[in-house]
Amino acid sequence: MNGLPRNLHPGAWWLWAVGLATAASRTTNPLLLVLVLTVAGYVVVSRRSQAPWARAYGFYLKMGLVVIAIRIIFGALFGAPLPGQVLVTLPSIDLPEWAAGVRLGGEVTIEAVLAAVYEGLQLATILACVGAANALANPKRLLKAVPGALYEVGVAVVVALSFSPHLVESVSRVRAARRLRGRHDRGLRGLRGVAMPVLEGALERSVELAAAMDARGFGRRIERDGPRRTSGALTLAGLLGTCVGSYGLLDAHSPPLLGLPLLLLGGALAAGGLAVGGRIAVRSRYRPDPWTRAEWLVTASGLVSAVTLVIVAATGGGGLAPSTSPLEWPLFPVVPTLGVLAGILPAWLAPEPPRSAAAPPSAAATSPARRLEEVG
Repeated sequence: MNGLPRNLHPGAWWLWAVGLATAASRTTNPLLLVLVLTVAGYVVVSRRSQAPWARAYGFYLKMGLVVIAIRIIFGALFGAPLPGQVLVTLPSIDLPEWAAGVRLGGEVTIEAVLAAVYEGLQLATILACVGAANALANPKRLLKAVPGALYEVGVAVVVALSFSPHLVESVSRVRAARRLRGRHDRGLRGLRGVAMPVLEGALERSVELAAAMDARGFGRRIERDGPRRTSGALTLAGLLGTCVGSYGLLDAHSPPLLGLPLLLLGGALAAGGLAVGGRIAVRSRYRPDPWTRAEWLVTASGLVSAVTLVIVAATGGGGLAPSTSPLEWPLFPVVPTLGVLAGILPAWLAPEPPRSAAAPPSAAATSPARRLEEVG
């Protein structure tokens, strides 16, 4: 889209990423999963900013490779045996009768390894979608969109989500400093020299941030007579309805009323409880992020991907779960492929982020007080 460079609303990026993650959760087709990874990676490269957290996507890709490796190892050691061509035979241990269906070692077939690869790739793709949201969305600005009733919870979630970007930034800074001093920054020799400064910096930031939050009265509330019990009852009823409705959607034998209707009713009750609770927790917002046509288009692109694969999976469409026993070559089903490709549209629909000249951060810009001002 044409327009001045600006930062897209972080909520739109998260909704887009959740849509892609939902689409990935409905298929084990490696071709579709790789396509989701390609779509997410292209959007990240096209629309990420120069902020430190924008480099978090590569970290999540490496985590995905670790997940795939762990899934293959566990599948080879403990997975249920699948008939097929034997790849390797591991030493086996006989288990008691109460552990029927579980094995330890034995024959590892190509079919079992491929099944583990498909499942591990699915989880790795979901992690990559979360990494794409972390790389594109500013976690501090995301906190501004949290309802007032969930402000404290939102702070905890934002701090947790910003852990990996800050970790990547800290590791990169320490490694660069060690290279300038002519010291090792890779392998086992450089692990201790990198890990200790990173841990020390994390502890210092935590103490400074806690002191700045306490100095600004974080967590204090204005005592007002409000419908606290009504808010708690609506929120509790909404969460229960959402849980029961979600179970009804997942269970094919549940009555129809326990599915989508109860899920929608629970969501409405929870939203009402949050709205009532927001009247108690009063806070101001400084320069709230706008929600314009670009945000709607980015959200819709992720929603199209999710809805397409959910409908195809519910109607029993082929190609989403290729068989591994017997082996079946995965193909590109037309409709799911088009649904996944809809997620690449934010690379052109979202406005370009501001690309200012990189400057060394000053002490005021990186201080906890400055970070709290950005949170609002």
